[in-house]
Formats: sequence, C-alpha cells, structure tokens
Amino acid sequence: MAESNENNVPEAPKGGVKKGNKKTSEKLKLRAVPETILKRRKTANERNAKRLQKRKVSLAVKRLHRKVIFKRAEAYVREYRKKEKDELRLARLAKKIGSFYVPAEPKLAFVIRIRGINGVSPRVKKILQLFRLRQINNGIFLKINTATVNMLRIVEPYITWGYPNLKSVRELVYKRGFGKIARRRLALSNNKLIEKKLGNKNIICMEDLIHEIYTIGPHFKEATNFLWPFKLNNPAGGWRKKTNHYVEGGDFGNREIGRAHV
Repeated sequence: MAESNENNVPEAPKGGVKKGNKKTSEKLKLRAVPETILKRRKTANERNAKRLQKRKVSLAVKRLHRKVIFKRAEAYVREYRKKEKDELRLARLAKKIGSFYVPAEPKLAFVIRIRGINGVSPRVKKILQLFRLRQINNGIFLKINTATVNMLRIVEPYITWGYPNLKSVRELVYKRGFGKIARRRLALSNNKLIEKKLGNKNIICMEDLIHEIYTIGPHFKEATNFLWPFKLNNPAGGWRKKTNHYVEGGDFGNREIGRAHV
C-alpha cells in the first residue's frame, strides 16, 4: 500500500516555476511620461512652494503686528491709570492742606441731536450740517474750544451734550462705531479697516482710535471724521421734554452745566 501511494504522488516539474510571459513583463515596465506633464508638475510644485512661503511670511507679520497692538494697549492702560492716580493724589494733597483741587476743564464733548428741522433758521441748519448731525439721535465727538462752544450755544435748543469719560468713549466706539470707507458705512470689525484709512496717522487699531479721541490727540479731526456719526436710540422711557432746558427738567443743552463754559 505504501508503495502505491508513493507512486501516485506527482513529480515536481524540472527547472522550477515557469517565468511569466514577455507580455506581462512589458506591462510591468514604467510608462514614459510626456515632457509637458513633467513641466506642469514642476510649475505646480514651485507655485505651492511660493504659496507656503508667502503664507509663512504673512503669519509672521500678523504675529508681530498683534504684539505691537498689545504693547500699545498696555501703554495706554498705564497712561490712563497714571492720570487717574495723579488726579486722586492732587485732590488728597489739596484736602490735606485745607485747599481745593480744581480739575482741568474738559476738552472733549459728545453731542446728540434730539429735534428735527421744522422751523429751523438757516444758520442753525448750517451749524448742524457742520457738526454732521443730519438726523435725530445722531451723535458725534467734538473738541471743546471757543468756536465750538459758541456754535453749541446757537444750536442748543436742538441738541443735548456732555463730557464723556473713558468708559463711555470705549463703549461707543466698540458697540456703535462704524467707519467711513469709500463713502460707505462699514462696521469696525477688523483693525485692517482702521489701518488702511488712518495708518499714515499712526492709528492702526481700535485702542489707537479711542486714545486719539479721548486725549484730543494731534489727529483728532481725522479720527472723528473717519467715524460715521453714531446712530443712537431714544433713552429708556423716552425724552422728558425736548422744548425745555436740562436745568428746567427738560432735555436740551449741556447736561453738566456746572462745568460748562459760560
């Protein structure tokens, strides 16, 4: 039985496994790529490399720009705190020696228009146009000097105004601030908009704009003209009486009459 099983096992072919045919070997060979395709690939690779390099440079510039903005904001905060501490120190010193400390007269005002133009004289209408107060509840920042105070007195029955602090200026610019770019009213959602318009005045971000307005800087006029007149709402509960002065329980006029230029 063992011999018959051994005889039934097929013998291995001589010469080992047969190699593939010539056709299969030719198929496995690399096909030749046209020169135009190779040039196209090279151009695409160079374009991608340039794009990556440009992106790296832009990211580095943005990072550096962000550092500059943060440093400026920190410097402004230190300046505001120092000014506040100096005023507090002078007030305490005056009280200690039995005197009074009179703070400097305010140089910045915020003006809001509260009445329309029915029965308005041409002179008043012209001053309101100069102030860019063309609609009811429009507001602007204004530099206080002799000329502007005289103009405010002329249009006083149609406006209300006061002296904003740093918090008010910052909230107005951040929440209600719109820029005038190419005669269009655009929200200040990006510092690039400010830098594009006021970069030559060394104003490149929101904090620069706020600092220039609050401190009445050398480019105050350009900064305020860049801002579109603020469009505000009526106060909660409405106006009390627009035809009466604020001192008489109404609305128009200076709301801080004790510090007004009279």
